[in-house]
Amino acid sequence: MADEGLAATPGRVVAPPSDAALVARCRTGDQASWRLLVERHASLVNAILRGGFRMDGHDAQDAFQEVFTRLYLRLGELRNDQSVGGWIAATTRNVALDWVRRRAREVPSGESLDTAAFEEPLRAVDEALVVRAALERLPAHQQEILDRFFVRDESYQTIAAALDLPPGTIASRISRALAALRSVFESEF
Repeated sequence: MADEGLAATPGRVVAPPSDAALVARCRTGDQASWRLLVERHASLVNAILRGGFRMDGHDAQDAFQEVFTRLYLRLGELRNDQSVGGWIAATTRNVALDWVRRRAREVPSGESLDTAAFEEPLRAVDEALVVRAALERLPAHQQEILDRFFVRDESYQTIAAALDLPPGTIASRISRALAALRSVFESEF
């Protein structure tokens, strides 16, 4: 297998490096790999912070930076480099919960905090973590196709060009990957 991230030959698109390859390169101080890793998972972190926990403005920016600071400081402690996405999701949830706790202490006396308002966002985050865990049980090629289509919101044409496959093949691979994901849920969750 060729080294991930080598320059593409003319007319051929090279698939982006896996999370595991990026983490390994980050450990050596490769800043370009660090930027790519952050960019790849930024939408997940923002979805949890802004969508799940309704954070905005400076609070969301501060929490975002805290998540990736923790990752950077703990790169050497990751047990499975390919599972960095799950680690980021769990850490984001923990950072957001810390933020909620800090905010709860700032409620003026006499006003009560409606903790029920956090139940639905927490349930959505928990469901996202379960989906992420199930995805990690799929083969890398199925993880990639589902990530590209559902997380990165890439079109069939974009995925087809990146993987050098016909768009019709992309549709069938997405279908097979979803069936495999369903099987994982039925057997393990």
